[in-house]
Amino acid sequence: MYTDIFKVFNEQSEKTFEPYVKFNKLMTKNVETLTELQLNAMRSYSELGLSQIKAASEVKDASSLAVFNSQQLNTLSRLSQQMMDDSNKLQQVAKEFKEDIEALTTETVKANAPA
Repeated sequence: MYTDIFKVFNEQSEKTFEPYVKFNKLMTKNVETLTELQLNAMRSYSELGLSQIKAASEVKDASSLAVFNSQQLNTLSRLSQQMMDDSNKLQQVAKEFKEDIEALTTETVKANAPA
């Protein structure tokens, strides 16, 4: 008799906490993805900054300054493209997260709606 009570209690607890578990998994996945995105962006921007510092340290005369300045437009284009790519990736992650949350909400409402 007591085992049946505990079994029913266990099943009801699992059913009650299932949406929370799924939500926590979605949050964890989203945080993991965002962290990876940020680390990759930081790595790219750091490498770009270091390459610019190295290039600036190579300037020794007017001709090397002219070469350095001519490379700046290319560098700014790369930086701009990188920022746009990062923005698009961030938008995609946000969109997927929104869709996953909406699906979870719909599923939970359907599961808990009275018949």
